[in-house]
Amino acid sequence: MNEIQMFDYLAQYRLVEGEILQVIRSVFESGHLILGEQVKLFEKDFAALIGSKVRGVAVNSGTDALLVSLMALGVGSGDEVVTVANTAVPTVSAIRMAGARPVFCDIDYSTGLIDLDRLDSVITNRTRAVVPVHLFGNVVDIPKMRNVIGSRKIFVIEDCAQAHGATLYGKMAGSYGDAAAFSFYPTKNLGAYGDAGMCVSADPEILKEMMRIRMYGFDGAYYAEREGINSRLDEIQAAILNVKLSHFRECLDRRRALATLYDEGLSTKVVRLMHNQGVNHACHLYAVKVSNRQFVRDQLLAEGIHTGIHYPYPIHLMRAYSFLGYRKGSLPNTELFAGEILSLPLYPELSESSVVKVIEVLNDVVYCAGLF
Repeated sequence: MNEIQMFDYLAQYRLVEGEILQVIRSVFESGHLILGEQVKLFEKDFAALIGSKVRGVAVNSGTDALLVSLMALGVGSGDEVVTVANTAVPTVSAIRMAGARPVFCDIDYSTGLIDLDRLDSVITNRTRAVVPVHLFGNVVDIPKMRNVIGSRKIFVIEDCAQAHGATLYGKMAGSYGDAAAFSFYPTKNLGAYGDAGMCVSADPEILKEMMRIRMYGFDGAYYAEREGINSRLDEIQAAILNVKLSHFRECLDRRRALATLYDEGLSTKVVRLMHNQGVNHACHLYAVKVSNRQFVRDQLLAEGIHTGIHYPYPIHLMRAYSFLGYRKGSLPNTELFAGEILSLPLYPELSESSVVKVIEVLNDVVYCAGLF
């Protein structure tokens, strides 16, 4: 039985192996391994993808991209940062590393994104920033968020780890906030072969701070203007990302085409997530909601179909963050969502026949089990 994986790194690698090995060799032969020409090229070209006024600062992970963004905006001890609990832990760990306190807003159950109608109720006089998470490739309505924030001096830092290539009202995710953070973890729409990240902004002063922070606070040779960290994207990962960026558009188109197959083939009994108005989805994940999820996963796996859960444990209920004082029932939509969400296989190298098989098996399981 041929198994259908959630993600297959080797399938993509085989297509670009020659380009990857050639560019890695060129890095070794260049004599520059840290913050060299490959990093500069990637910063320029990826930022250009996001917007004409945006510039990028490459760092060593998506987590650090959030941390550096927070630090560059002056977020720290005593501040509160509003975000959601149905996200990867790094969203929250970056806030904690900056010294701030995470405050969770419940989500819109139909989209999985922050519920902007509830946002005002969790903003306090200590709120310094909001981190909207663009989940699965969907995009939070940042203009609406700005309207909620109003004249209060609260920064918006977009978490774009799952939104490479997504647009809102024709503008790229990552171009709306005071800053934005991208992850290039291998499973992302644009993935390195290890950890990698980038923070972006259109504000020259914020960018200057980001560049200082990622390298010990240096503003010159061995002279620290401020406290910083060590978070530099290395030349090899940058070179790999430059190769993969040249194929990004076609890969994004392929993701969207496969997502359309799911849209058209899945039974109406399978609950899809709503897309925000004005969004061209990046199709990072194809997520549905099912009751009796473990049963459904077991039935799919019996047919060789692997699935994922993004994310099974809301952060506000994790032991590590119990000090924040949230209890079960604090975020009802988030908790309900976490119990039903299921990610189906989706990556550019996945065949149409594999998607058809997933559709047929899932439709059958949902119908026969009466999961509607």
